[in-house]
Amino acid sequence: MPVRSLLPSLALILLLAGCGPDPGEVETCRRAIGAFEPDMDRVFVGPPKSDPSDPDGVVVGYRTAAGEARWIACRFSSRRVENAPLELARVATSHDGEVTGLRLFFLKRWLALERGAPAVAPPAVAPPAAAPPMVEPRAPALLYPLQQAVNGAVLGCIYALLAVGFSLVYGIIGRINFAFGELMMLGAYQTVIAAVVFMGLGGAGWGILPLVLLAAVALTAGQGWSIERLVFRPLRRTPTQIPLIAAIGTSIALQEAVRLLQGSRDRWLAPVLTGRLTLAGADGFSVTISVGQVLVMALTVACSGGLWWMLRRTRFGRDNRACSDDMAMAELLGVDTDRTVGATFALGAACAGSAGFIVALQYGGVNAYMGTLLGFKALAAAIVGGIGSVPGAFLGGLLIAALETGWAAWFPMAYKDIAVFAALIAVLVVRPTGLLGVERTRGD
Repeated sequence: MPVRSLLPSLALILLLAGCGPDPGEVETCRRAIGAFEPDMDRVFVGPPKSDPSDPDGVVVGYRTAAGEARWIACRFSSRRVENAPLELARVATSHDGEVTGLRLFFLKRWLALERGAPAVAPPAVAPPAAAPPMVEPRAPALLYPLQQAVNGAVLGCIYALLAVGFSLVYGIIGRINFAFGELMMLGAYQTVIAAVVFMGLGGAGWGILPLVLLAAVALTAGQGWSIERLVFRPLRRTPTQIPLIAAIGTSIALQEAVRLLQGSRDRWLAPVLTGRLTLAGADGFSVTISVGQVLVMALTVACSGGLWWMLRRTRFGRDNRACSDDMAMAELLGVDTDRTVGATFALGAACAGSAGFIVALQYGGVNAYMGTLLGFKALAAAIVGGIGSVPGAFLGGLLIAALETGWAAWFPMAYKDIAVFAALIAVLVVRPTGLLGVERTRGD
């Protein structure tokens, strides 16, 4: 056969090879459905489509066992390395909205563990004959930001509780305890361990959550008090930056101790409270919130109310404010400054333990190094709100979470950390004391 007669066939083959989504992207996106649909064997997966808004994305429509039409959109990094696994950049679903932050991180880890599993099996049941067509991923103008606000609320609670710990300690001794991120990590580990212990004793479901929370918070509070007693109290009157260096050393020591005791692998907590409530919906897009997210928000509100009452209506709160204003004068007037500072460290560590409980409950996976970046972002939140101010810490935590979630939803996710710390620099330049902080002279 002449070569010229083969050219049209070759051109047609090359043209067809370039059409349609990448098979590797389709397989990865199909596997990701299993993270959102527990009854995967009864899910009918439809034909994939290229994402019209992103050349490196794919959209897969599917039907649940109940016949509900849903979709998942996966976007991948445009930077590819030959023979390397595809790197997920963004994931969104019609049911859960944008998957951001730690949820995306753990989803990618889950996909890495599942990479060796067989591909998605054919549907166990055929779709209903009269079922409507798959719904294209289209979110109304107001519903998508609302879903992002719901998704960012849990992250805001984590940052707010950690920022409160930073502010409490800085407010009373004028030093930053860099180990609060690691105290949060300890709280998350102790949540997982306590859940395993209580479930081994026969507990299950809602009943063990208060006990798990109490155990995690109590243990973390004790660890915070121990850090003050062993590290900060001997160095409290040191005029140099030695306490800051000691705090960094404590942070690294806690990381390595947990790594050696628990190993470098992630520890996972079985998902609980996964039921979802629909807040609003239109054109195939639903704004939903999980029962776990509702519990997290309620816990944060309860912690903030209890903290306000303790600092404003109790003797400890009065002693705390006196030590924050003038430690030496408070001691002359009979305040037990050592006990007050130790109790403040324990209270801040309890807030960090609550944040660790939220991380373990909401995201499921914990590891020895999870507290580093979260701790720095919480410190940024405390500084933005006004370090030393408890209301400012809550405000800063919510603002930093809103910035991070919003950036990940509308801009390249790779730059969200840059955006957070750039906002910190901007606030320090414009208002060095933070949004709610006030400049004051401390008496030693």
